[in-house]
Amino acid sequence: MLASRVWSRSAPQSSRALASAAASAARSGMQLSQAPPGLAERPCAGIAEADAPPLCSSSGDSRGEHACRRRTYQRHPVSNRATPVGGNRHVLYASYLSQNQQNYRSFSASSDQERIEAANRFQIIHGLPRCVKIVEVGPRDGLQNEKNTVPTPVKIELIKRLVTSGLSVVEATSFVSPKWVPQLADAKDVMEVVRNITGVSFPVLTPNLKGFEAAAAAGAKEVAIFASASEAFSKSNINCSIKESLVRYNDVALAAKKREIPVRGYVSCVVGCPVEGSVPPSNVAYVAKELYDMGCYEVSLGDTIGVGTPGTVVPMLEAVMSVVPVEKLAVHFHDTYGQSLSNILVSLQMGISVVDSSVAGLGGCPYAQGASGNVATEDVVYMLNGLGIKTGVDLSKVIAAGEFICKHLGRQSGSKAATALSKVTASASKL
Repeated sequence: MLASRVWSRSAPQSSRALASAAASAARSGMQLSQAPPGLAERPCAGIAEADAPPLCSSSGDSRGEHACRRRTYQRHPVSNRATPVGGNRHVLYASYLSQNQQNYRSFSASSDQERIEAANRFQIIHGLPRCVKIVEVGPRDGLQNEKNTVPTPVKIELIKRLVTSGLSVVEATSFVSPKWVPQLADAKDVMEVVRNITGVSFPVLTPNLKGFEAAAAAGAKEVAIFASASEAFSKSNINCSIKESLVRYNDVALAAKKREIPVRGYVSCVVGCPVEGSVPPSNVAYVAKELYDMGCYEVSLGDTIGVGTPGTVVPMLEAVMSVVPVEKLAVHFHDTYGQSLSNILVSLQMGISVVDSSVAGLGGCPYAQGASGNVATEDVVYMLNGLGIKTGVDLSKVIAAGEFICKHLGRQSGSKAATALSKVTASASKL
C-alpha cells in the first residue's frame, strides 16, 4: 500500500511539483513532512561542508571514509499496513507518472552532467549515498572459475584496462594452492607487474598463513581473508569449521598487522548455502564481527549463490549492522536469479557505500554449485549513474575492458548494460 506520509527531498524541486504533491496529499488526507520515519540525515566523516562534498577519486586510500552524505537507516514499523487503497492511489499515481514523463524527456535530451543534476532533483528514492566505491573482483573472483587457462599477459592487460577506467580497487589474484585453483597459479607473475601501479589498491586473497607469506613476498600491499557463514559450506570449501577458519584467519591478520599490510574480510553464503539452504542472519553477524574485531578495515558480505532478495538481504544487513559499523561494510552479490541490482539498491538505502562487482559479470564460485557470475560492473555503474551517484568510473572504458576479456574467452558479456549500449553504438554507426 502507499506510505502513510509524503515527504519532500532535500534537493530543490519545482514549485509546481511541490504544489501537486501537496494537493494530492490534501485530497488523500496525508500529512507532509521532511523525511520518512526512521531516516535521519547525518554527514559522513571527513565532510567539511555538507553542501560541498568532494568528488570521488580514483586515487587515495581505499580504506578512508567516503566523502558523501547519506541518511542513516533505521527500521521503522509501517502503520496501517492492512488499510485498503482507494481512489486516491490513482490520483497520486497519475501525478507521479505525468511528472516522470517530463523527467524522461529531460533525460533524453540532456548531457551526462544534466542527467546527474536531474537525478538529484527528481530522485524519489531516499537514503542513498552521494558516492560509492566499487571494488572490482573480475581478475580474481571473475576468472577463477574459468576452465581454460587465461594467459598471464591477458590478465595483466585486463587489470590495466580496469585501472584506466577509474576503478580505485581491483582484486588482482589469489595466493591459493594451484591444486585447488589452477587458474590462479600465476599469482606471483601477475603481482610482479601490477604492484608497481600507483594510486590503486590490489588486494589479493590469502586463505592461510602460507598464502599470506607468499603474497607478501610477491609484493602484495593488501590482502583479503574469507570465512563462511554456513558451517556446511565452510567444511566443504576449506575443510574446516567456521571457528577453526577464524583461528586460521586470525593468524593471517596478526602477521599482516606486524607488516602494516591492510586486511579486507569476506563473508560468504550470507543469505543461502548450496549445502544447507538458508543461513540465519545471526550467523552472518557473528562471522562479520569476528573478522572486524581481527582488524579487517572492511568486511564484504557475499551472496555466494545469488539466492538473496531485498526481503532476505534487509534482515541480514540489520543483524550485521548491529555489531559492525555500516561504514565498514560492503556487499557482494551474484546475479543467479537476477536480483543483484535490487539487492544493491536496498543496501545503499540502508547506508552501504561499497559494492563489489565483476567486469562483464564474470565469476562463479567453483565450490558452490549453481552460482552464476557476479553482478556486472557495467550494470552497477549504469544504475549508479542514473541515480546521480558518483563512482569516479568511466562506463565506456569498463565496457571496453569487458569486451576485451570476453573476446579472449570467446563469449558474450554477461552485462545487460554493456550489451544494450553496444547495440545502440552499432546501430548509430550504420546511420
